[in-house]
Amino acid sequence: MAKRHLTTLWHLAWMDRWLLLEATLWLGVARIAILTVPFRKVAKHLGEQMAESPHSDQTAFRTRLSRISWAVRTMSRSTPWESACLAQALAAKAMLRCRGITSTLYLGLAKEQKDGQSALLAHAWLRSGSMILTGGQGKDQYTVVATFAEKSA
Repeated sequence: MAKRHLTTLWHLAWMDRWLLLEATLWLGVARIAILTVPFRKVAKHLGEQMAESPHSDQTAFRTRLSRISWAVRTMSRSTPWESACLAQALAAKAMLRCRGITSTLYLGLAKEQKDGQSALLAHAWLRSGSMILTGGQGKDQYTVVATFAEKSA
């Protein structure tokens, strides 16, 4: 299995290899932050709370957005630590911020009934322009409880 991943990696362009490495590093930073830093402190670095970036397409960035989405989603399946939706959204947001691209991180909650018990489920996803970069699958089942976007200039 590992040999197949190395063979695939070898056939990628250098730019894609660097992007995968960057995604891995940001996923690691995000996971450490999730485990060790209170969310209110992390939130201060995510942008303005309850704000949203423009929904208009950023056609100039479309390819970059797709590649960052691909890199984060690809590496999230290969990290030796858990890289769930929040870590993916944080990592992709950091990668976009480094490139000066605006985005909105969404946090959502849903109620689930299981064995007669009610449980809350949480989910995070990231949007830039009209494109959902991470966490898009199933996001419509969640009620948005918080958003974070870059502060307006």
